[in-house]
Amino acid sequence: MSDPFHPTVEELSVQAETGTGQLRLDLVRRLVAEALGSALLIIAVIGSGIMASRLSPNDVGLELLENAAATAGALIGLILMFGAVSGAHFNPAVTLVDRLLGTTSSRDTVLYAIAQTVGGCIGAVIANLMFSLPAVRLSTHSRSSGALWLSEVVATIGLLLVIHGCVRTGRASAVPFAVGVWIGGAYWFTSSTSFANPAVTVARTLSDTFAGIKPSSAPMFIVMQLIGALIAYGLIRFIYPHNASATNDG
Repeated sequence: MSDPFHPTVEELSVQAETGTGQLRLDLVRRLVAEALGSALLIIAVIGSGIMASRLSPNDVGLELLENAAATAGALIGLILMFGAVSGAHFNPAVTLVDRLLGTTSSRDTVLYAIAQTVGGCIGAVIANLMFSLPAVRLSTHSRSSGALWLSEVVATIGLLLVIHGCVRTGRASAVPFAVGVWIGGAYWFTSSTSFANPAVTVARTLSDTFAGIKPSSAPMFIVMQLIGALIAYGLIRFIYPHNASATNDG
């Protein structure tokens, strides 16, 4: 009998954020869900940033609060919406860790990352157009320092531990809320405002707005996110060792 506190690899492979969806749909549908979810996530991130800067032009703290709240809320909704369809990764770092843990395939990992990045870029264009801005205007917001890079490592590790900590201890239903709350909080306790997502980082270079990042700053953010993902993978294996090779004993 299945033990919710010791899920098997097969069980993990269909959960939100640790697998590819309980509906077990074909790859095309899953890729569309990942692209659409990533697009909507970026629309929330960039759109709320633009709205915040217009509504609270002289209060950066309030702008950040508005941006964080909208992003957290949208992320919860999106994971609830697409979790059973594709796993609702919307993040190549999440997909990479799933691959390292054996709950998704190499083919799916590559295609998911492409879909997430393309979807995110489309979302950035839509967000710009929604606010009567040029479809693409490369960001001039430089984000480059050791403190910011360290923040991205911390934010990514935390995100992945939140996901796996919930799923691997019988609380998979809490993942949408836990992830949304983590990202919303990490906007405030990291100096980088917690991108924690290579696809989001690429997409945010296309908008010269509150949430943007200068293209020259993006590569190091992505490197730090991937380093964070690898560290998180090791921590997950260490903290939840039974899940690395769990089998269903009937």
